[in-house]
Amino acid sequence: MKDIITIGDAMIAFEPNSTGPMRFANQFQKKVGGAELNVMVGCSRLGLNTGWISRLGQDEFGKTIRNYARGEGVDVSEVEFVEGHPTSVYFKEMMEDGSVRTFYYREKSPTLPMGPEDLNEDYIKQAKILHVTGIFPAIDESNVAIIEQAIALAKKHDVKVSFDPNIRLKLWSKEQARETLAKILPDIDILLAGAEEMDILIGESDPDKIIEETKNLGIPYTAIKLGSEGSVGYYEGEKLKAPPVPPKKVVDTVGAGDGFNAGFLYGFLQKWPLEKILHFANTIGSMVVGVKGDNEGLPYYEEVQVLLGEKELIER
Repeated sequence: MKDIITIGDAMIAFEPNSTGPMRFANQFQKKVGGAELNVMVGCSRLGLNTGWISRLGQDEFGKTIRNYARGEGVDVSEVEFVEGHPTSVYFKEMMEDGSVRTFYYREKSPTLPMGPEDLNEDYIKQAKILHVTGIFPAIDESNVAIIEQAIALAKKHDVKVSFDPNIRLKLWSKEQARETLAKILPDIDILLAGAEEMDILIGESDPDKIIEETKNLGIPYTAIKLGSEGSVGYYEGEKLKAPPVPPKKVVDTVGAGDGFNAGFLYGFLQKWPLEKILHFANTIGSMVVGVKGDNEGLPYYEEVQVLLGEKELIER
């Protein structure tokens, strides 16, 4: 039985060796990225049993991603290679302050040949959590039916559904995102969102108002990610704000939200109280921004314990 599975496109990330505008970058490192896969890598490093449903191009980049995911302990039995659709790639522009811009090349995503009928019901029903994001349906409108079917299968078998809107306005408009993603909110058990994303979806950016709306929608768990201001969470009548965990240095902000998600889902599965879950998730998000790369900064459980003062680090 899997603790958590996901569905989504993964990419090769080309990270510049220098900071500054992309037009001046001449050398890049090849890495692996993709929000859904990042969360699975993060959960796997924390000790959870994870799985990933996807398609990759029948090319060297696809093999790179499959091997990387497998090496991180993510089950790839539901990942297939397809011909005629190159593995998605993207380039990062990185500035000195750690801020990042992205340039996507994923128009012929290898996930496009997938359909709802390709979902393995047995694979979904054996999981405790199905994690989905707004990125997969943004790639192509045909993916909306796949996400809806995956959620329907999860609800059928009492699998909890976790959702991060992850709105990428380079992939679709605010109106398209709102029309598509607002429909699935009533089926969500765990909402992991940024305040700006919820402003797009429901017209509210204030965490208190967001939580009132998600309560009305029947969403049991809500976590609002506030970046350097920490996070706000709600569960069973308890609403609290968790202070941020300041990083030693911000090197790369990409993947911080995915790290938060992994930490929150881990705490949820351990049945921790909300305050402990939020602090754990904030800690991981802080650790991620101190390392270059989309998922290189995702920590192992014992590394989080050291930062939390629960375990002593012996270096020599």
